[in-house]
Amino acid sequence: MLEPGRRSGIAASARRYSPSGWALSALALGVALAGCSRHHQQGEPPHSTQAIVPPPVISTIAVPLDADLAGLQRLLDEQIPKTLWTIDQPGVTCAAPQHVHLFGARLAITPALHCRIVGTVTRGAIALHGSGQDIIADVPLNAVISAQDIGGILKRETATGAAMAEAHIRLAVQPDWSVRGTVRLAYDWRQTPGIDFLGRRITFTDKADARLQPVIARLQQRLPAELNRLDLRAKIAKAWASAFTTLNLNEEKPPVWMQVAPQRLTYGGYTIVDRQLQLRLGMTALTATVVGHRPEDPEPRPLPAMAPQPQETGHVTFNVPVIADYAELEPVIERALAKRAKRPFVLPLGAVTAHFAHIKMYGATNGRIAVGADIDAQPSWNTLPPVQGRLWFVAVPVNAPGSQLVHFRQLSIEGVTNHAGSDLLVELANNPGFADAIGQSLTQNFSHDYGGLLGKIQRALAAKQLGDFVITAHIDAVNNGQLQAAANGLYMPVTLNGTAAITFRP
Repeated sequence: MLEPGRRSGIAASARRYSPSGWALSALALGVALAGCSRHHQQGEPPHSTQAIVPPPVISTIAVPLDADLAGLQRLLDEQIPKTLWTIDQPGVTCAAPQHVHLFGARLAITPALHCRIVGTVTRGAIALHGSGQDIIADVPLNAVISAQDIGGILKRETATGAAMAEAHIRLAVQPDWSVRGTVRLAYDWRQTPGIDFLGRRITFTDKADARLQPVIARLQQRLPAELNRLDLRAKIAKAWASAFTTLNLNEEKPPVWMQVAPQRLTYGGYTIVDRQLQLRLGMTALTATVVGHRPEDPEPRPLPAMAPQPQETGHVTFNVPVIADYAELEPVIERALAKRAKRPFVLPLGAVTAHFAHIKMYGATNGRIAVGADIDAQPSWNTLPPVQGRLWFVAVPVNAPGSQLVHFRQLSIEGVTNHAGSDLLVELANNPGFADAIGQSLTQNFSHDYGGLLGKIQRALAAKQLGDFVITAHIDAVNNGQLQAAANGLYMPVTLNGTAAITFRP
């Protein structure tokens, strides 16, 4: 649409027409065109050679990395023996002598009872689970303890007991991505082993406690080594290298690719979820959009040192170009002008019926578009044959940020190829209806392409498997920038903001 309040310089120099003055009009227009260097009597306006290359942007992508704890559980199960220890202690005082006080004297009524304690302590299956940031290894203990030859009175008494040893493992990721672990062990008897004798309870926890201490110490020594076998640094390095990739955002019309070039990797702690160790990683990456052929994947860089993670991560920005190929816009403009041609154009001298054909569009210099059309114009005030010629409409396409509504500024008419009726063609092209028809066709095209491309990108990013990882993204906000005319098409930059995560599934 023609910008309000503005008309091109050529409009001011257009001649008025009379029913019999075609030769005079042509002469006057020729003088006007000769005095204005930016208008050409014939030939196409110069072509642009500048292609659009959307600039790269910084995105922070969440990278949750899972490590299965089942391997750690298997290793513990292999290394901790089923039978933890056996007991065989003769001459143990199983019961102290019983005393009474009589006439001020303390008299023993039963002697000390000695016995032999034998038994076995075994463990059950080790189970791993999580609580907050603790990896907890549950080691069930089962004791069967017998007291034999109890003071020559009882031959044998057997007691059973159960305890649960818990290893609380806390991880610490070092700057070089190696992992250290601290272990805190505790256990409690769920059923204290003992026997009832002579009306009292005889327990054996002191004997069992003494035997548990070496097991706990051994577990403390071995768990950090087993933790290192998770090899988290190798998994992190593989995830980092795999992230140097190229994503396909749109298959065709136009093909759109996004290169991901990671810059740094951040760490924000971990959680235990369903026997999975989930590291909260974040990746800061340059994301560059490429239109056309698929570019090469960025060259991987070595794994950088760990960086602390900011509070917010998982935010991604896509600079997506909505690029309309000029060849595809030509039939759109031709249909719009054909529709507009069904109504006469009202000029100062009267109505003109016009028909348009052979539309050609390309990017001209200085950020302009050029639209060429063969025009067949029949004035209502003249019965002579229609005026025919080819005309080039040149203008800078503009739109408000956030809007796909197209209008024009710096409108001019260049390259009129006609003899007697050039001024009529110029006046016709300067009529607001001509520019409006082109502007409305571009608006409809961009609105259609804009919505279609966003839908394709959203579907492409819903869950995209690329080698060992899956990228998922959700677009929360969309905004388009201002139109730019370039050699490779009419370009509308679109910025998409949302959340994204890369999950590794080797």
